[in-house]
Amino acid sequence: MNQSKIQNQETMIPKTPQMNDRDLINDMLATEKYLTASYSTALNEASHEQLYRDLSAVFNETQDCQRHLYNLMFQKGWYSLDAAQDQKLQQSYQQFSGYTNQFPYNTNMKQ
Repeated sequence: MNQSKIQNQETMIPKTPQMNDRDLINDMLATEKYLTASYSTALNEASHEQLYRDLSAVFNETQDCQRHLYNLMFQKGWYSLDAAQDQKLQQSYQQFSGYTNQFPYNTNMKQ
């Protein structure tokens, strides 16, 4: 099976022992992903309302930064995606749409 890639043309970077732009942005992206996961845990465990709101604001800023870095790497061709096949999408939809009867609230999925 031939899977098609979704990717921009790759921005060339020097191949040297020193960290280049791609390495630096990738390092920042990894850090932002770690921070968003950590803030998510802190939000789940915050017992004080103002602390929760403050953490939520910082979480949102961190998440936006993470998304910006991902988009930058994708634009520069340093990230690629595999195009999903229609059959796999339909299988996933059928698998997860069966779970709706387990939701605690009436949240009917629209087809």
